[in-house]
Amino acid sequence: MKKTPFYSQHAEAGAKFGPFAGYEMPLFYPLGIMKEHQHTREKAGLFDISHMVHVAVEGPEAASLISRACPYDAADQAAASGKYTFMLNENAGIIDDLIISRLAGDRFLIVANAACAEKDVAHIRELAKDYDVKVNVIPRAFLALQGPAAEGVLQSAGLDVAGMGFMTVAEPRDGWFVSRSGYTGEDGFEIGLPPEEGPDFAARLLADDNVEWIGLGARDSLRLEAGLPLYGQDMDETVLPHEAGLIWAVPKSLREGGEYVGAEALASALAGEKERKRIGLMPKEKVPVRAGAILTDGEGTQIGTVTSGGFGPTLGGPMALGRIATSADESAIFADVRGRKIVMEPAKLPFVPHRYKR
Repeated sequence: MKKTPFYSQHAEAGAKFGPFAGYEMPLFYPLGIMKEHQHTREKAGLFDISHMVHVAVEGPEAASLISRACPYDAADQAAASGKYTFMLNENAGIIDDLIISRLAGDRFLIVANAACAEKDVAHIRELAKDYDVKVNVIPRAFLALQGPAAEGVLQSAGLDVAGMGFMTVAEPRDGWFVSRSGYTGEDGFEIGLPPEEGPDFAARLLADDNVEWIGLGARDSLRLEAGLPLYGQDMDETVLPHEAGLIWAVPKSLREGGEYVGAEALASALAGEKERKRIGLMPKEKVPVRAGAILTDGEGTQIGTVTSGGFGPTLGGPMALGRIATSADESAIFADVRGRKIVMEPAKLPFVPHRYKR
């Protein structure tokens, strides 16, 4: 099992570890998932996300390669900005969802999910054979600092981030990368830096009374309250962007076709009848409904499944994301929880409003 550059700090902080994407990762700390969640909403939570992969794409045809791999025109992307997107297979299924930052005219950075790293890098390198580019994986320590106090904490730690808006990026030092983004619905930042510099920087952040380590447990409840999908649960290679509620990330001009992988299949799917859709759900009972639970209609016929589910500390109750048949009657949805039928009410996403700095 791999370890991140912050492993010893997690251990010293009393973390409970578990396997995640091939890494031994902190699930929670003595503070506990509920308090870690609320601390992030109220102050600043520090997350170790070093299991994620940074892929540099550089060269005169870098934008062309990105536009081939993903359904957007990278040539139009502003420098110092990030873009949420995904790579599609030939059937328009989602290989992975990504954040791609344009660092300069011919320099892009792809941040990919850890569980998809191997296939992502292989896919990008295969496509890159047709372009004048270099593709390199950058070893980095990677931290997310999330919550209303995040900006002030980073300013005090020596990073001038006050002028950054949501989904803007910067390279404040040699080998460092900062993005005003995150996976919690809160204002915050993601900071990549050389692995050997990571522990000292984390210690500097943790010296601030506003900052606490936060584990994967609270990370999941935070992202679910924010209505943010998780690859491998809410989407995979069998799920198309519109079925995952992510068609907004594809420019309208490219929904009828383009040069990107999967363009023809996506255009065909969008021209036909939509069979499945993502939906937010709230159980009528105080019972968490977990991923994998079967969703049925009033007659007991399966209409879909829960893809993510749990308890929302800020919401004050259970919540879930599901994928159901478009034709399903939303006034009668039930989840099967250990043989019990739990009434599920459709809910508008996000469950808890986002607080990004625009």
